[in-house]
Amino acid sequence: MLFFFFGSSEFRVRANMSPFKRKRAGQDSVDFKPKKGKLVPDEGKGLEEVGREKEHEITVPAPISQGKWTNKERVLIFSSRGINFRTRHLMQDLRTMMPHAKADTKMDRKDKLFVINEVCEIKNCNKCLYFEAKKKQDLYMWISNSPHGPSAKFLVQNIHTLAELKLTGNCLKGSRPLLSFDPKFDKEPHYALLKELFIQTFSTPRYHPKSQPFVDHVFTFTIADNRIWFRNYQIIEEDGSLVEIGPRFVLNLMKIFQGSFGGPTLYENPDFRSPNMHRREMRLAAAAKVREKQMVKEMQKGKKTSAKEDLESDVTADVFLTPAEEKPADIQTEAPEPKVVKKKQKAFKRQRMQMARR
Repeated sequence: MLFFFFGSSEFRVRANMSPFKRKRAGQDSVDFKPKKGKLVPDEGKGLEEVGREKEHEITVPAPISQGKWTNKERVLIFSSRGINFRTRHLMQDLRTMMPHAKADTKMDRKDKLFVINEVCEIKNCNKCLYFEAKKKQDLYMWISNSPHGPSAKFLVQNIHTLAELKLTGNCLKGSRPLLSFDPKFDKEPHYALLKELFIQTFSTPRYHPKSQPFVDHVFTFTIADNRIWFRNYQIIEEDGSLVEIGPRFVLNLMKIFQGSFGGPTLYENPDFRSPNMHRREMRLAAAAKVREKQMVKEMQKGKKTSAKEDLESDVTADVFLTPAEEKPADIQTEAPEPKVVKKKQKAFKRQRMQMARR
């Protein structure tokens, strides 16, 4: 790299570093020597002033850390065909958060899972996150240590990506994360195996070329309701509080295998229910409610159409009757005499007037 000073401006010229020129027909090879750069002083400035300006130049120091990149962990993140947009955004978010991740084209559904080990070998990766879509609505995630195992299969639920969530957290791209695990990971052996698998997969190797020497966010793995809840938080520099960045998802463990993408089963979750069984139970419950409503309607309709029974005597007729004394029954043999009603004679008006004069 050669420097030329013209006044206050600085120009950088790259010299041709090729030692030989091209050979033409009928000519011998000629050695090529690059030209040397010279300091050309300005008309109004001397060499001393140019040297002073050079002393005041700002140079970027070399990095303080002289460590070497020894942990060569590389993670291959890809999926099968048939995934939806949400899964595609989730994969892109994971690749953004993990600088040691690599991508590959989608795998055909007809291919067997053992082919993934060969793909990892071609890509020079020893860890793999494979998203498998089924029925365009169910998403399964394989996390494997290629090529010798172990591997685990999860059902991914409640996916929320960075573009979907309106969260205020933010972090530097390529920075190394802290990994926080629930205390339950150390109590059971299958959770301890998953913890070690998560550490080797999600932790960014130290001194990785694409990583930044900062720690400003944390990955949390929490166990609740027999599921593993993944969250990503930003560490606030002022007070050390946490603000969620995203993405977030829930992992429901299905099986743990001894080999990579297969082999003997080390652990099987007894509480796991397949999404097909869950949907079947939901349909049966909805059908039972419909049948119950139909039975109630039929019963009400039968009550309305049934003929009402005619009662010979009213049961409530004798409620207000009070018992009376029994009287001897008199038997009359002759008809009773008619009663004579005497009419009161009323004086006429003329007689009343005469009586009034007297």
